[in-house]
Amino acid sequence: MSTHHHEHHHHAHAHTHTANKKVLRVSFIIIAAFMLLEAFGGWLTHSLALLSDAGHMFSDAFSLGVALWAFKLGEKETTLQKTFGYKRFEILTAMFNGLSLVVIAVLIFYEAVKRLLYPPEIATLGMLVISVVGLLVNIGVAVYMLKNSDTEANVNMRGAYLHVLSDLLGSVGAIAAAVLMMAFGWKWADPLASVFVAALVGRSGWSLLKQTLHILMEGAPENIHTDDLLAVIRNTDGVKSVHDLHVWTITSNINVLSCHIVVDGSMTVAESEQIAYRIEHELSHKNIGHCTIQIESEHHPHPDSVLCANETDSTHHHHH
Repeated sequence: MSTHHHEHHHHAHAHTHTANKKVLRVSFIIIAAFMLLEAFGGWLTHSLALLSDAGHMFSDAFSLGVALWAFKLGEKETTLQKTFGYKRFEILTAMFNGLSLVVIAVLIFYEAVKRLLYPPEIATLGMLVISVVGLLVNIGVAVYMLKNSDTEANVNMRGAYLHVLSDLLGSVGAIAAAVLMMAFGWKWADPLASVFVAALVGRSGWSLLKQTLHILMEGAPENIHTDDLLAVIRNTDGVKSVHDLHVWTITSNINVLSCHIVVDGSMTVAESEQIAYRIEHELSHKNIGHCTIQIESEHHPHPDSVLCANETDSTHHHHH
């Protein structure tokens, strides 16, 4: 019915969007550079904690690169074939990031168990130095991301941030392991630290995966209560009832709602349109950036349930 967007949403979105991209670019360069250094160090010192950390750093740099690519692709114009543009790609990459975190966790765990059984020799001092530098790099990047980008609301950004965070934990693990091995000669500290990291990484990957799947399954946005939206629509003057409600997320911060409302059949089009605009205005305060509202009189042929009934044989509704 009415599809005018609320401009201020767009500007806010565009602003955080550029910030997100810049943050990703800078983080990507820092982490990729350090990853090379660390891989070299791990190879020289034979430390699993370091190598697995470098592996992390690689997956980190990779996931930051992919997240950046997703934002770039998301900017492509909408076309008639892709009416939402490429925004959805952000969700796909975030999901890919979640999945890769889970896979990394499994790999580290497997490698750690192998090392518990056959502990190798490790040059601990080199390991300590490099992992301390690694920790500082990661803390720097994580704080930078938190301060300057949208790690809370944007699921793509969040995926990138979780990778950096898991990395930071990896460095803490490597430091702890190095200190324990230097102090007590405990060889098992290295694989144990790795197992601890694997658990944390797996956990954040899993939660990201759940979140992105919910979006891809067209679930209602997490920060939105459908009951509230229904109440807003029902309480608008002139609305007799509402049915066929759908609420879903295109990509982070872009939520869409469609519904049918029933109004007095004797109204003019202009009058009924005002009701739709009022609803749209109210919903824009509730995080709904885009509404499609179908206006019907009391004689509409649809069933009166709020949600769409999944009836394959719907012919009997239409004998009026």
